[in-house]
Amino acid sequence: MEIILILHNIRSVYNVGSIFRTADAAGVSKIYLSGYTPTPLDRFKRERPDLAKVALGAEKTIAWEYCKTGIEAISRARKDGFTIVAVEQDKNATPLFSYAPKNKIALVLGNEVRGLSYALLAKCDDIVEIPMLGYKESLNVSVAAGIALFTLTHFFIDA
Repeated sequence: MEIILILHNIRSVYNVGSIFRTADAAGVSKIYLSGYTPTPLDRFKRERPDLAKVALGAEKTIAWEYCKTGIEAISRARKDGFTIVAVEQDKNATPLFSYAPKNKIALVLGNEVRGLSYALLAKCDDIVEIPMLGYKESLNVSVAAGIALFTLTHFFIDA
């Protein structure tokens, strides 16, 4: 199974760095960064020490690409044969632990506060959500990415 990530409008450089590190551990092959999501290089094409400090080198081991919009990133992933799967709380979502992934999936994660827009969700093939038991009913985006990545990769490891 091949997994890639699409990170759209994530505001925290630390969350992005953490996701790179977790993605490396989970075997992610590529990360698309879109909108205002920080990239491993600043606008002058210099390495970002704040991201590198959290990613611990994973920003150099995982291929990444910047796209201006989330829709552009989804289009590129779809063109490469990926099923587009949003990680979001939504009335049409399938519980993550019940989801049977395809061979190639692109997980889409969004802004820490607002999540993914309805326009972006409409471009996804599937929506999965992590069941919540507490009152807060939310997780940090980097934690959600880790739970989703390892749940989906273990689906194939255990099969």
